[in-house]
Amino acid sequence: MLLIQYVLCAMRICKCYIFLIVLFICLVVAIAFMWARINMKTETEIIVLPSIESVPKEYWAKLAEKKIFFGHKSVGYNVLDGITDIMREHDYVRLKIVETDDPADFDEPIFAHAAIGKNTKPQSKILAFKNIMDSGVGDKVDMAFFKFCYVDVMRDSDPQQIFDNYDSELESLKARYPEVAFLHVTVPVCSTPRTAERVLKESVKFLIGKPGVLDDNLKRQRYNSLLNQRYAKAEKVFDLAFAESISLNGLRCYGTKGGERVYIMFPGYTHDGGHLNPIGRKKIAEQLLITLAKMANE
Repeated sequence: MLLIQYVLCAMRICKCYIFLIVLFICLVVAIAFMWARINMKTETEIIVLPSIESVPKEYWAKLAEKKIFFGHKSVGYNVLDGITDIMREHDYVRLKIVETDDPADFDEPIFAHAAIGKNTKPQSKILAFKNIMDSGVGDKVDMAFFKFCYVDVMRDSDPQQIFDNYDSELESLKARYPEVAFLHVTVPVCSTPRTAERVLKESVKFLIGKPGVLDDNLKRQRYNSLLNQRYAKAEKVFDLAFAESISLNGLRCYGTKGGERVYIMFPGYTHDGGHLNPIGRKKIAEQLLITLAKMANE
């Protein structure tokens, strides 16, 4: 009798384990299915971005004569590190990089930069850039620009309102400082997750309908479209988001959301999904420098 009880107990335990195993397998399959829906895909057309070597060397000499101001936050520091990397490898690319927004420092050629505004508050960055230009920098600088961070345009943002505020202030600055060449920069995008922890988190968000990285990138993409439509034909735009989405083999990366293609950062350029690693910072810095060199020679 005791033996029969042991056997029945063992069967119940066995059934419990089988149930847990089946449940775990179902969960893994569900997550894999959801992850396949948001995972990175690539376009088939190979895009060849220009290289430092493709720019005439005299362009770099001309760029070195300019007074430049760049307003930014954390990803901006990544880009500046990338510029330093490039200057170490190319002795004909020579810029005097100084962290300052003091008008007194613009009496000679300089690539000045400063942290502006507060993250998640794009209007604060617009106003900070305006105030720096009006402090006297605008009367001395040859080229000026600033960039938003990816956290400034998120799933609950209004891209149209942010762009309207930006456009209004830039038009005002252009009227006050007609000799300054303003560069317009798209908002950086983020990468879909690659670590197991982030894959699980994003997949669960997708499964329960909670907004994730693609929702954020979709809002950034809409802002970037407005910026390109407004400025790409008549003025210089540095399409940072576009450069981030081009993989090392020249294929553009994207995910899909509601049937719409949403461009993402190539995962090989980042360590946390948003900031640039040594490979990414050099890639983006190269494209920025090329854009600035061409502006300096127009």
